[in-house]
Order: sequence, then structure tokens, then C-alpha cells
Amino acid sequence: MTSLRHRLAQRSLAGVAAIGASVLVLSGCGAAPSSSGASGGASATNSNYLGCMVSDSGGFDDKSFNQSGFQGLQQAVKDLGIQEKHVQSKADTDYDPNLRSMVQAGCKLTVTVGFLLGDATKNIATANPNSHFAIIDYSDPTFPKNVKPIVYDTAQAAFLAGYLAAGVSKTGKVATFGGLNIPTVTIFMDGFADGVKYYNQKKGKNVQVLGWDKDKQDGVFVGDFKSIDKGKVLTQGFLQQGADIVLPVAGPVGAGAGSAILDAKKSGTDAKLLWVDSDGYLTAPDYKSVLLSSVQKTMATAVETVLKDDANGKFDATPYVGTLANGGVALAPYHDLDSAVPADLKSEVDQLKSDIVSGKVKVSSKSSPVSQ
Repeated sequence: MTSLRHRLAQRSLAGVAAIGASVLVLSGCGAAPSSSGASGGASATNSNYLGCMVSDSGGFDDKSFNQSGFQGLQQAVKDLGIQEKHVQSKADTDYDPNLRSMVQAGCKLTVTVGFLLGDATKNIATANPNSHFAIIDYSDPTFPKNVKPIVYDTAQAAFLAGYLAAGVSKTGKVATFGGLNIPTVTIFMDGFADGVKYYNQKKGKNVQVLGWDKDKQDGVFVGDFKSIDKGKVLTQGFLQQGADIVLPVAGPVGAGAGSAILDAKKSGTDAKLLWVDSDGYLTAPDYKSVLLSSVQKTMATAVETVLKDDANGKFDATPYVGTLANGGVALAPYHDLDSAVPADLKSEVDQLKSDIVSGKVKVSSKSSPVSQ
């Protein structure tokens, strides 16, 4: 991890904490692997193709990053008739052996998830040039040609979320916090802060952002992607400071923010939650009554597409970059809180999306993959 942190300090990487995938686990690597194949009417054309996935410690039930990627693997089984193996890593030390065991299991393409698996993916791919790999939320110009990065310019969708939050806020204060101060987290926070700033410029307002200073690239962080209780405490602190909309960029820790906002609602405080990676209304339904929207990465679609291309002999190491223009990132529907968003604000957000796609409005983050 030392070399990885050094690289993170030297340049912007794309991708956020961890999604993962698969394989047979070596002794001491954690849970036994799961596998499945096509069922029912699925085509048997690719029945001998084995696609695999290795997660980070967040696990496939994190209601966010890992879960979305795993859905792509499962959809590929259903749609393409492939076989699959997957495994959850329990610690950083599991990444290398889990990936190595994937190769040993005969995986044609192994999807790894996030910057934490960057070094392991590079090492195992270099040692096994006949195996293919794809890694979500991490890009390295020194990757061998058998690794395809899947990265996202999430600042674009987060910009929309910031504008939305500023327009909905009643207190004039919104907040965000991250799991770790890494590019795949701060890219959300950059976009969110700039979206609020843009709203202020357009409306002559002064909505404040708590928890992140883009210029200093410094703010509030949990320190990991596991401490749900700490996420709840941080959110309670933001609410006490007057924030009424909170964007946690911390995977499963978002549940802590959701819990704090639900508690606040019971006591009469009208606060709202923004989710990340997946549409939280679907993946974290416990919080849908307070969920304003989500900053999405359409990871499931990207994973299935990369597996399909590989199964059809069309593997390509050119990075996939998800943007608003190609649907790789998006702002989720408002669902149950649709009535909380004024009609004119909805129109402004829609127009802002069009302006970002056309290039009329520029969204910048040092962590954006398109700026590297």
C-alpha cells in the first residue's frame, strides 16, 4: 500500500473505494467463494466462460459501491449465460491471494474494485498476461495491456446534487463528509461544493458547505468505510451546526448518516440525505423517506458490458470513462421527495445537466479522469 499511497499523492486517480469480485479463496482469505451459472432460458453460448469478481472489505451487501458492481456480474450470468465466481476480501492482505486464486480457477476476466486493489491487480495481471482484468475506480498509465480501467467523472453528477441541495435547503447550510481523503471520494465532494457555489452565483445566495474545502482539499473524514456509528455522530454534528442536507461519501457508512437524519426527523427536524454510487432509494430503502436523490455510477451496466465484450473476444484495455453524456454517471430521481423539489428547480437542474454535457458549464476536479 505504501507505493499506492505515493502514487495517489503524485497524481489523480479515478475511482472510489472498493467494489469487488470473486474467486476461490486461498486458506486464510475469508469467506468461501460463491459461484453460479446460467439458469432457465439463458443462452448456453458462453456457458464455458468464467467471469469473476473480487470485493474489498466493504462486501457485496454494502448498499453502495460493491453491491452495484456485483449486480453487473449477476446480470451478465442471466443475460449472457456465463459462469461466475466471486469472493469478499476481509482485509487488504486478501487482495493479492484472492486475485491469484482467480487466475488459478481459470477466470477469463476478473473484475476488481477500487484503488485499494490497484497494486494487487497490476502485479497479478503483469504476472499473468493471458488473463484479463478490469478494475473499477482506478486508472494507472503503467497498467499492462490486459487491464481495463472502469472510471467515472462523478464530479459532474455531484455538481447537480450540490445545486439541488442548495436550492432545497431551508437553513442555508449543507454538508458532506468522506470515508478517506482519496481521489475517488473527494471527486464527489469537489463536484458537490462547486454545485453549491454555482447556485450561489446564479441566485445571489450564500449557502454554506460544511465538511469540505475544495481549495485546501481538506475536510471531514471517517477514516475508513466501515465505521457506521462514527458516520452517525458526524452527521449529528452537522445537523447541530444547522445543515439540513448531508452527502456522505463513505459507502456503508452512509447508513450512519441515514440513521441520524431519520432520528432528527422524528424529533421534528426537516433534514434530508443524499446517497452515492447507487440509487439509495433502491439499495438502502430504510432511508427512502429522507432521501432527496443519489449521485449514481452505473457500475452494473459497465461491468456487464466489459464481460460481454471479453466473452465475445473484444477485450479492449482503453479506459471506460463514465460521464453525464454517456450515462455513466447520473443524478437519481427524487422519488418520495419529489414534492420537496420546486418545479423551477427541477427545470434548472435538467438544464444544468444539458449545459454540462454541451460544455457550456465546466465541471473540474483534480480527481476527474477526463482531466488527466
